[in-house]
Amino acid sequence: MRRDRGVMARLAKTVVLVGMMGAGKTAVGTALARQLGVEFRDSDEEIVRAANRAIAEIFERDGEPFFRARETEVIGRLLRGTPCVLSTGGGAFLSETNRNLIHDVGVSVWLRADLDLLWQRVRHKSTRPLLRTANPRETLRELYDKRQPFYAQADIIVESQADLSVEDMAARVREALKARPDVLGGTA
Repeated sequence: MRRDRGVMARLAKTVVLVGMMGAGKTAVGTALARQLGVEFRDSDEEIVRAANRAIAEIFERDGEPFFRARETEVIGRLLRGTPCVLSTGGGAFLSETNRNLIHDVGVSVWLRADLDLLWQRVRHKSTRPLLRTANPRETLRELYDKRQPFYAQADIIVESQADLSVEDMAARVREALKARPDVLGGTA
């Protein structure tokens, strides 16, 4: 993979991006992986590939508990592999098992975004099974309120801003990782 000029870092632990749907975990994670010259992985994509069906179909057919169990398996497998940037689904970090696993083997980074920004990003997407309700904005607010205390347990918190590009957000995460020499060795 191509590294940005001047980046001579060695990723010693997997960087796990956590946060609400619409926080930018996939977009920022992809850019961060490119900047660090490592692989980008997405736990939701891995689950979809293994199940050969969309997440919405898994939720509908097998239920959320089944999905969450597969999610924990996938996160564990990816954390045991070569250090990479890993994007997780919005509910993954709610599990104490997942939080402990990520903390013990990788480093969690919460992409914290306010409710208005999240709503702007997800309101027109039909791929969010948890928002298939009569009042999706209210559902998003309820999820947001419920999940904040879990996300606050992340190892690193990086504030999302609507006016920052994806590349700038990735650079902001990379800057935050510099404070963790156990994660990002060398210079970044």
